Amino acid sequence: TYTKVTFPEGFTLNRMADRLDSSVPRLTAQGFMEASTDGSLRSPFQPLGITSLEGMLFPDTYQVSNAESEGQVIERMIALMERVADQEDIVNRSRALGVTPYEALIVASMIEREARVPEDRAKIARVIYNRLGLSLLDPGNPTLLQIDATVLYGADQAGLDPELSFAELRQIDGPYNTYIRSGLPPTPIANPGRASIEAALNPAPNPPAGDPICAELDDPTNCAYLYYVIADEDGRHVFASKLWQHERNIELARQAGVL
Repeated sequence: TYTKVTFPEGFTLNRMADRLDSSVPRLTAQGFMEASTDGSLRSPFQPLGITSLEGMLFPDTYQVSNAESEGQVIERMIALMERVADQEDIVNRSRALGVTPYEALIVASMIEREARVPEDRAKIARVIYNRLGLSLLDPGNPTLLQIDATVLYGADQAGLDPELSFAELRQIDGPYNTYIRSGLPPTPIANPGRASIEAALNPAPNPPAGDPICAELDDPTNCAYLYYVIADEDGRHVFASKLWQHERNIELARQAGVL
């Protein structure tokens, strides 16, 4: 006997655990969480010292048999993530970007949680890599990622009051607060699907000098994707190279009622 269980892209371990619990009564969320965080099961992409499988389980529809344990389901999810990542050439492509495969999956998880339309994924990836690159150039004054989704994930992991506003949350220091801490968060913040993995390994090029984003700059050749903000009700983002452009885009988003 098999039960079909679907884990959507962007689900965290906690949400996957709840989905399995509600779909297969004999399996429990607690059992899933224990098996996916105690270090007994590992992905080949996990660095030493990391026991959580967050970001290492491929979101898909699985046929769960009545003989499988939570750990056996997780092993299948790890194997499918490895297969998909290998198909996307994660080892070579991440090396070319100057990151490890695990770090590429962290980037993919942020893209998964931030992007709402397919065409934004690769551009968001480029923003992330550009900001990481600027931090390496000036470590004394790092360019923070400032990814909202990491702050929300950290608040959930820390069990912070859900009534706190985002403005309050981003003032609270923690390992996932990319408004305070530089670099990537310590782990992925969700389990990314293929499209986000592909975007993380194939970021969009920076805009050419003739792009409208660049054309209004004093030096159109010095133009890179560094900022983005939601632009419409469909979740599309608008991108900017300079802070003043970004601030203008924020104000337009507020006027449109989407921010």
